[in-house]
Amino acid sequence: MESITFQYPAWYLLLCILLGAGYAALLYFKDKTFTEQYPNLPKWLALLRFLAVTLIAILLLQPLLKTLVEDVKKPTVVLALDQSESLAAVLKGDTLETFRNEWEAAKNRLSEKYEVEEYAFGEEPRQPVDFQFSDKVTDISRVITLVSDLHAGQNLGALVLATDGIYNQGSNPLYLANKLNAPVYTVGLGDTLIRKDLILKRVFHNEIAYLGDKFSVQVDVSARNCAGSNTNLTISKVDENGTSNLIQETVQIRNNDFFETREYVLEADKAGVQRYRVSLSAISGEASRSNNYREFYVEVLDARQKILIVGNSPHPDMSAIKQSLEENKNYEVTTEVIRNINKVNVAEYDFVILHNLPSRTNDGSAVLNIAEQKNIPTMFLVGTQTNLARFNQVQPVLSIQGNTTNPNDVQAAVNDGFNLFTIDEELRKQLPQFNPLVAPFGEFSLKGGASVLLNQRIGKVDTKFPLMAFGQEGERKFVVLAAEGLWRWRLFDFLQNQNHDIFDEVIGKAVQYATVKADKRRFRISVAKNIFNENEPVTFDAELYNESYELVNEPDVSLTIINEEGREFNYTFDKTTNGYTLEAGVFPVGNYRFNGRVNFNGQNLTYNGKFSVQPIQLELYETTADHGLLRRLAADHGGRFYTAGQLDALAEELLQKDMKPVVFATTRTRSVIHLKWIFFLLLGLLSMEWFLRRYHGGY
Repeated sequence: MESITFQYPAWYLLLCILLGAGYAALLYFKDKTFTEQYPNLPKWLALLRFLAVTLIAILLLQPLLKTLVEDVKKPTVVLALDQSESLAAVLKGDTLETFRNEWEAAKNRLSEKYEVEEYAFGEEPRQPVDFQFSDKVTDISRVITLVSDLHAGQNLGALVLATDGIYNQGSNPLYLANKLNAPVYTVGLGDTLIRKDLILKRVFHNEIAYLGDKFSVQVDVSARNCAGSNTNLTISKVDENGTSNLIQETVQIRNNDFFETREYVLEADKAGVQRYRVSLSAISGEASRSNNYREFYVEVLDARQKILIVGNSPHPDMSAIKQSLEENKNYEVTTEVIRNINKVNVAEYDFVILHNLPSRTNDGSAVLNIAEQKNIPTMFLVGTQTNLARFNQVQPVLSIQGNTTNPNDVQAAVNDGFNLFTIDEELRKQLPQFNPLVAPFGEFSLKGGASVLLNQRIGKVDTKFPLMAFGQEGERKFVVLAAEGLWRWRLFDFLQNQNHDIFDEVIGKAVQYATVKADKRRFRISVAKNIFNENEPVTFDAELYNESYELVNEPDVSLTIINEEGREFNYTFDKTTNGYTLEAGVFPVGNYRFNGRVNFNGQNLTYNGKFSVQPIQLELYETTADHGLLRRLAADHGGRFYTAGQLDALAEELLQKDMKPVVFATTRTRSVIHLKWIFFLLLGLLSMEWFLRRYHGGY
């Protein structure tokens, strides 16, 4: 429907008509050119001029053409089908073909009256439905949320959920369906009969363990209708050499609704991603044996660092540092006095802490020479036994000119300009209140580019004398604490806070800074994580540096992934702004090696690594359909429950429902002057007038 409106009062139209009439009268009714030979011609010419002028005048009033467009939106019915693995055993062969035909027939019938949208769901909602039933998890809440978001404020007539009611990811669908503002109809698939079945329900385990440590594994065993039976529970380790049993014991099933939790302790005896299998031996008449085993992966880290604490003589500081470091399982700490240093192999250690060394009685060369040769980072604690002259020679951080016979009691003042690593705000606040340490009396001066974390506070005066400083010589890092008595800090920390967190942070951050080794490789590949689920894409990032350690990405980077059978998969990285990235896709369960290669400026650079893919077995461990959930879902939200063979009846009910279409009215406005036919009308009127005048001899 169209209408015309004006931006000026409607009575202006009268002026336009008068203007056209006056113009025509003035032009033709006094003109006697055609009167004698063609007495009626002036009237026709006046009419043409009247129409043209009047129309032009009306257009000057800027008339608008309003068009009312009505769009009839039929109600939408959403059909959502569960495509998870739990239905694969039920919907197969002729049963699947029958269900598929009934599903398509119901969809076609509904399409005659409604807009029909179809979704498959499992891990995530998607289109179209392919009847493959291969999803590893079921998330019913996700498809409800999607439908709610897409159809908010629209004409949603109904949601039809065809599923077995088993969900193992996401929220309970009962709590989400009220967001739809539409009835929910459910179609119960799967088998509700509780069959004789032995189920390895859950396995709880550490994701990460450290080499040489022990870790616990908790196993939940469930059984249905298996009273009086026995099964053997076995925990095995799976590697390239085959399967080796670690634990084996008998589980007695005492009743038909059996559940038991057992806990075992395993040893992380090999670094890398380790694959384990927990299995239950089958019992006679069992409905399914695919849920009798589970596999899990544990990443065993060989990140433990060996730390040696050497003192000129026994001292409580050494014990305090050792106790603090042993809180971190990455550290293996050994303490020894210098006179017994021949009992340890210094070269085997990753970090050395020297307390009161070099001293006036021992220059510590037995340790210092090896540490220098092997580039072992070193920490010095200066005390009353330290030989300051020798100390100044063996480290590049701090020079002390003074003596240790008349020491100062000093507290710590945090240097706000320190930036080698971050420290907690609570440490900044509390550490200056800790008990004083004992520092040499004298002049303190930094060497080279050393950085100061703590300065000395003597009495109430904050000095610029360093208390704890950090430095580096080549690739070897040094830490200097220019005082002794750290054991007092540990005790005071516990007295104030009932823990050792602040003390542990001071020591831990210092050791961490000194022991971290810089990665100087010019070509690196990082995998997103070491263990992927079997439905996750494996992703990589790569970095390439030139001789000045600037990121570049001109050459192509290739990657080869090798599975346990030796089969190779070749890829080429995509280039990003200044790096590389690769999404290699989804891989089957197993352990994999990868080898990256790039040729840059004539050099062949390589990088090797490993990752593993673990199975998702959620769909195997709950196979009894939960139609009770579906009945409640339909009843609570204005729908009805149907079985798989009643799709035609469901379609009939929806077709009989009085779901009204929604009419959306839209008004479109445009200026009349933009109508092309107006232009041609004016052109025609003026052209006709001109032609008649010329044809009859007028000028």
